[in-house]
Amino acid sequence: MSKIELNAGLFSKRLRLVYNAWASAGKDEDYSSIADVDALLLVAGDPAGEDEPIRKGTAFQTWLLGFEFPSTFLMFQKEQLSILCSASKAKILSQLKNSDSPVPIEFFVQAKAKEPPTDAVPRFLETFTSFDRVATLTKEKHSGKLVDEWNKAIEDAPKKPTVVDMAPAVASFLAAKDEEELKSIRTASSLTSTLLAHYVAPKLETILDREAKISHEAFATQIEARIGYGEGDKAKGPDMKVWSKGRGLNDVDWGSTEFCYPPIIQSQSTSTGYDLSPVAESSQDDISHKGVLLVSVGMRYRSYCANLGRSFIVDPSKEQEATYSLLVSLQSELLSRMKDGAIAKELYQFALSYVKDKKPELESHFVKNIGHGMGMEFRDASYLLSAKNSRKLRTNMVFNLVLGFTGLEADGKKYALQLVDTVLVGADKATCLTTGVKSVKDTLFFLNQDEAEGQSSKAPAKKAPTTKAGANGNPSPAKNKMAGGKVLRNKTRSAAQEELVQSMTAKIAEHQRELHARLHQEGLARFSEGGGGIGSKEGKGWKRFQSYKGEAGLPREVENLRIFVDRKAQTVVLPIYGYAVPFHINTIKNVSKNDEGEFTYLRVNFQTPGQLAGRKEDTPFEDPDATFIRSITYRSPDGHRFDAISKQITDLKKEVNKREQQKKEMADVIEQDTLVEIKGRRPTKLPEVFVRPALDGKRLPGEIEIHQNGLRYQSPMGSQKIDILFSNVKHLFFQPCDHELLVIIHVHLKAPIMIGKKKAHDVQFYREASDVQFDETGNRKRKYRYGDEDELELEQQERKRRQMLNKEFKLFSEKIAEAATASTGDTLEPDIPFRELSFEGVPFRTNVRLQPTTECLVHLSDPPFLVVTLSDIEIASLERVQFGLKQFDMVLIFKDFTKPPLHINSIPSAQLDDVKNWLDSVDIPLSEGPVNLNWGPIMKTINEDPYEFFQQGGWSFLGGAAAGEEVR
Repeated sequence: MSKIELNAGLFSKRLRLVYNAWASAGKDEDYSSIADVDALLLVAGDPAGEDEPIRKGTAFQTWLLGFEFPSTFLMFQKEQLSILCSASKAKILSQLKNSDSPVPIEFFVQAKAKEPPTDAVPRFLETFTSFDRVATLTKEKHSGKLVDEWNKAIEDAPKKPTVVDMAPAVASFLAAKDEEELKSIRTASSLTSTLLAHYVAPKLETILDREAKISHEAFATQIEARIGYGEGDKAKGPDMKVWSKGRGLNDVDWGSTEFCYPPIIQSQSTSTGYDLSPVAESSQDDISHKGVLLVSVGMRYRSYCANLGRSFIVDPSKEQEATYSLLVSLQSELLSRMKDGAIAKELYQFALSYVKDKKPELESHFVKNIGHGMGMEFRDASYLLSAKNSRKLRTNMVFNLVLGFTGLEADGKKYALQLVDTVLVGADKATCLTTGVKSVKDTLFFLNQDEAEGQSSKAPAKKAPTTKAGANGNPSPAKNKMAGGKVLRNKTRSAAQEELVQSMTAKIAEHQRELHARLHQEGLARFSEGGGGIGSKEGKGWKRFQSYKGEAGLPREVENLRIFVDRKAQTVVLPIYGYAVPFHINTIKNVSKNDEGEFTYLRVNFQTPGQLAGRKEDTPFEDPDATFIRSITYRSPDGHRFDAISKQITDLKKEVNKREQQKKEMADVIEQDTLVEIKGRRPTKLPEVFVRPALDGKRLPGEIEIHQNGLRYQSPMGSQKIDILFSNVKHLFFQPCDHELLVIIHVHLKAPIMIGKKKAHDVQFYREASDVQFDETGNRKRKYRYGDEDELELEQQERKRRQMLNKEFKLFSEKIAEAATASTGDTLEPDIPFRELSFEGVPFRTNVRLQPTTECLVHLSDPPFLVVTLSDIEIASLERVQFGLKQFDMVLIFKDFTKPPLHINSIPSAQLDDVKNWLDSVDIPLSEGPVNLNWGPIMKTINEDPYEFFQQGGWSFLGGAAAGEEVR
């Protein structure tokens, strides 16, 4: 506990607020309960149970000190603040003595467990009994050793002061929030709103759409699991697929995030009926797919609460729709009146009058209060918005605004409606901190298209759903669900089709049929009739090989009429019938040598048409109908000479092949323009980063600089640097160090560049996230650290360091994107891998984790890197998909048919559905098959005449979804 740091400045500011309010209590009725008292006593015993709501005293103590200190008494006197606590707590609280406190602080320190008792409690009691009137929280009951000792001491005291309740004054201290508190409340509100909009509402829509059988309690448990669950190795973290969609939730401390109460789900099948109070529970009954569904979710962040509640109506009547619209309009009217100086009871009276004017028959069903104050306490009864409360609202107070009707009836069944939000009081009006899923179009569901159209007089006109382009450049198909109220799948269709569309597999199959049909049409349009193939136009051409320009060029060694290997001319000169005949090494296929008796035979095989020689089968010839020499054989008794000649020819062949291969590899390497350095100011830099591919020499960290038209990585060695122009950047990735050892900025290039002696398609800048020698305080390695507290502290430092690294690298990647966009005019945004969508596979030789991003499929953690642009993919073929096999393969065929397909092997079969769902979601056509296909000959056939390929059915030969059948 000695490591706890208190915010002395904030303590002084809030303590001064308490003393100033106390001094002017006679003039302010909010503080009238402490107007004529001599002291304020704040008692804290043992901590309350986890299921108990937070007490006002605990909230007051936490607000003042920053932490909860059990078994600690605070007595506010006119001239000083007295604190009764243990020695360990006194050591922590002594930090406050150095603060700019409005009054001096005196500690009454109790003895440690094995030490003789001190006079702390008797002296504290003596001070307490010296007063005539003391204010305390009379309704709070505490337990614990110190409390029992205190109560006994008071009973035995000859003189006791008059005790009054200070709860109304404490509520006023806590009601108006400062900026630090509002920051936590805004985060709690954003968490709650994000959960509703991006998980609860879509999930509820799916349940209704598929008529899924799930209990209220089970759905509530699923909602609660979004912030993580479990302990130890089985612990599951927060669901970032949901939270990443919210605003301002990048740096959330998930350890300080919890639910105020278990989420409440109610429908007309709830056995206990509808209940609008936060103590209601989600029952074990299955959710009804008709009528009204009520959802309430409250979240707490760093002890501060936010709450919202919504009503969803399936097949609403006009009466229900009008009643819900009344709640929405009433909330809007109340927000304009909830301003500084407004009186609680007048707000309630206005709400009641508004309902009476619009729908008199609903007055008796309206809630008895329209909300309450909220902060650390979920429900502050001192600021109840009811008909009897005369308290005034002040700027920066936070309220839980609860509007609703109970006991309503439709088709002989009771129902209720609610609209609940967390609101912040301002000088002129209040604003909703919780947002989303509130309008009629978001909360009304129609199961039948005709019924929805019948509502058109009330609901806004429905627009035809527009298609949205997916990552593959293909528009996603329009779904059957519509907004405004949302039209779920049409119930008037046949039962067979209804059954079909309710399964995820069938939905994928239906979408895939559309994708394959579109792919086929695009293929026919892309390749005109008789064109587009590479067999005649872009294939290998005849290449002439010239060894010598004439007889004068022949080397002198040929005069001996012996076999001679001329490395310089890349030629083998063979004696044939008294003539020295040169053969360029490219005309020679191979050479073989064998011994028979006392002679050695050397056979030279030439390249000729008609040979089934694998890769060389398609070698072109100037005149394939000419007469060719297939091979030539020499005999000699000198076996050693033939050994040497055979080796020379083989080595020359390898050398030439290697040189050609390198030339082919370097064909796409570009020479970049000159980097234009920024002048007049220092460039933006990211220091202490390593680069991959690594530069020559010792591995040392360098720095990246952002210049006018590109990036420069400067090695600490000085002479070595890497320049990357923005015009050559195809993709920019930022990979955080969550669950990784490195934090990475990765640049994927349009055309490769030379780094050292190697060409590179990718350049990566990284820093190691885990560094045991790093220490925030001294930047030196710590030694001799033992114990749980030190381990916890090191873990916290590690977590903090990772957060700082993520923030630093993400900010720099965004600056790179801004500079690139400004330089080229083309929008470039840093792409972040979705780890939750990742799957394992073998794209090269080792098993790695492949992670989708918005535009790509990537592996960035280790070289060799993999970056596949989704828009370049023509189709994905899933192979070895069989029952009983633990793994399957995926082959990605590119739109550029000249590129070899990418094979990703050994993907676990447990991830098959995840891979299919992902491919379908980014509009990539897919197929399935039980065996591996030989893609070399297949792509050769396609490339010879792509138009003919699509004319004959295109990718339908793959079967599965490609043939229009249902995806298995």
